[in-house]
Amino acid sequence: MERTLILIKPDAIQRGLIGQILHRFERKGLKLIGLKMMPLDEAILREHYSHIADKDFYPGVEKFMMGSPVVAICIEGLEVVNAVRLITGITKAREAEAGSIRGDFAMSLSCNVIHASDSPENAEKEVVRFFKEDELYGYHKTEYEHVYNDEERA
Repeated sequence: MERTLILIKPDAIQRGLIGQILHRFERKGLKLIGLKMMPLDEAILREHYSHIADKDFYPGVEKFMMGSPVVAICIEGLEVVNAVRLITGITKAREAEAGSIRGDFAMSLSCNVIHASDSPENAEKEVVRFFKEDELYGYHKTEYEHVYNDEERA
């Protein structure tokens, strides 16, 4: 069973989109196992964005991400990384498909309301970066009987 990280970014927090964004994942039938609001500091951002930390635009990303708290979410499910990426939409929000979170709520490349892990390998690293194990909750989700068929049931 895969886990993935979602961050509802400061622009979405400021615009009051938390519930609408979270609803998209719940409506899909994905299993929410961790949820918290938290401020981000330079250390966690530099680690999280290490792939762009040396770019000229990075200070703006850091300032934006520290502008207000984020909502960190951990979701678990069958092929959940890919499912969440489809719901989220592509990073360049102006080109994101209508019906996706970014397609419906964002226009910017960096202020694009949400972060979602881009691979199962990165998801594993990102989940432990933002959640302690005792902040994640395992439970039986009876709705799975209605979401997955018999061969896929988790």
